[in-house]
Amino acid sequence: MTLQLPTPLAPMKLGTRGSPLALAQANETRARLAAAFDLPFEAFEIIAIKTTGDRIIDRPLKEIGGKGLFTREIEEALLSGEIDIAVHSMKDMPTLQPGGLLLDTYLPREDVRDGFVSPGHATLGDLPEGAKVGTSSLRRRAQVLVAYPHLEVVEFRGNVQTRLKKLDDGVAACTFLAMAGLNRLGRAEVAQSALDPSVMLPAIAQGAIGIERREGDSRTAEMLSAIHDAETGQRLAAERAFLAALDGSCETPIAGLAELDGGTLHLRGEVLRPDGSQSIKDARSAPIADGAELGRAMAEDMLKEAGPGFFDWRQ
Repeated sequence: MTLQLPTPLAPMKLGTRGSPLALAQANETRARLAAAFDLPFEAFEIIAIKTTGDRIIDRPLKEIGGKGLFTREIEEALLSGEIDIAVHSMKDMPTLQPGGLLLDTYLPREDVRDGFVSPGHATLGDLPEGAKVGTSSLRRRAQVLVAYPHLEVVEFRGNVQTRLKKLDDGVAACTFLAMAGLNRLGRAEVAQSALDPSVMLPAIAQGAIGIERREGDSRTAEMLSAIHDAETGQRLAAERAFLAALDGSCETPIAGLAELDGGTLHLRGEVLRPDGSQSIKDARSAPIADGAELGRAMAEDMLKEAGPGFFDWRQ
């Protein structure tokens, strides 16, 4: 059966958040699909959808519902047929998906590192005692407090442009932005430095774009298979299994990174208490095909090491 390709008169509709970074990710997806099938850009229409997480920017994510805040409205549009695919930052994606949807396409992964951004300091170590570090990430907050307990971490939400303005306004002395996002926006120079994962282990799936579709939509599945990056999928299978076994919400500081070397997958993981009082780390390797099981097993052992009191701050 011949694949029915989209046309400018009947375009494929790509749903996304409306931030400049989200739109850049949707445009990358459109460009890859257009190139794969030799189609004009007009055969793909980008539809920006405002999510709850975009509307409420004055409260920490954990207080208003966690990761699903950036995906719920987009997934509802996908299920209703308003859009044909949804383009997501994978670090925003819950580990559980709504029934009827599949997330099985990933673009080649960008730089996974966190960028250190400060108008007046070259490194975190240069900050004086009591200096304010701005971040909305529980992971980054905890990692900073583990290494630099003399610093103060303040809530710092908003898109890249908003956070840079807050720095200019003196709300904080520094912040962190994912290098992947800065690269996609053509703003890599904003970061004073990119932090090696040995210094700050990144968020699960950081730097990866995922594309969600309706289950049973064979036409879309066939088109997406042409742009899927298998290596990114293998890495994320291990990372997201690790996350799911630990705690897939936005309420626990969790970091993890899988890397491939030949036929071997290397996985590093970290879970922390939000106040920086405790950090548990592990690193393991396994054949790539066993990546998801490696992630689950490592998470289970880390939970045992953490003990029953580790998550008592959530009560």
